[in-house]
Amino acid sequence: MFREMRRKDRLAENELGIKLLEECDYGVLSVLGDEGYPYGVPMNYVYQDGCIYLHCFLDGHKIDAITKHPKVCFTVVSNVEVLPDQVSTNYTSAIVFGKASVIPPSDSDIRKTAFAAIMNKYVPGEEERTNAYIHAQAANTNAIKIEVEHLSCKQRNIK
Repeated sequence: MFREMRRKDRLAENELGIKLLEECDYGVLSVLGDEGYPYGVPMNYVYQDGCIYLHCFLDGHKIDAITKHPKVCFTVVSNVEVLPDQVSTNYTSAIVFGKASVIPPSDSDIRKTAFAAIMNKYVPGEEERTNAYIHAQAANTNAIKIEVEHLSCKQRNIK
């Protein structure tokens, strides 16, 4: 179902891709947007229990797109080093294909877990502040879950 990577010399183990998903600060969510145009947006996220969790406002382009077409792509890139003399770049990247869904307010436990995981990633050690923020913002915020169907990791590290 998913294409094989063309540049097999740059294929990296999925464990490295999972490590990137756990460690990178942001990723790019790509959806099928309005009028069939792709829409990619950088987002904060957390990778937990084999899924990617995101948060955003209650409505907007990405929510509309996910509702219509739940198949998405999520990409993270790390260790970027431009090599001008070689007209190339070193990097490590992970690309996830999966199905996204908006976690409904009725799943309050899952939403709270997702929000807490995101907050703990970006504001570690601030449990009281995190709980207060979640309580104050939960009604105005969507939680999105991406169930990973395929992960590929690519690396170029030439010196």
